[in-house]
Amino acid sequence: MSDATAGQPTGAPSPARAAGVPEGLAPQTQEFLKALGSPTRQRIMMLFSQGAELSVGEVAERTGISQATASQQLTLLRRGRVVTSRRDGKTVYYRADRNGALAALAELQSYLATCC
Repeated sequence: MSDATAGQPTGAPSPARAAGVPEGLAPQTQEFLKALGSPTRQRIMMLFSQGAELSVGEVAERTGISQATASQQLTLLRRGRVVTSRRDGKTVYYRADRNGALAALAELQSYLATCC
């Protein structure tokens, strides 16, 4: 427990929240920013332009990375709401998650308008 929260009753707002200061970005938006923070994941995202839907194997082949690496990168992108997935038998297909990205960008824009 940090000094800032020591002695606070459970469920009480943090000192920043009580003072009306936003605490930061939502965890989902933090995951969104992490997901886009890698050049490899940025390259992968470009594969999904114009509504493309690709399997892990197709992503791996087109980016020149192993299937295991592609799967790990796609998992991070999915956590960040940058891509979404669907299963068809044993194959999982990925595509851009426009709604997830727009929601994260709206929160980021609001946050930046408040802090800057």
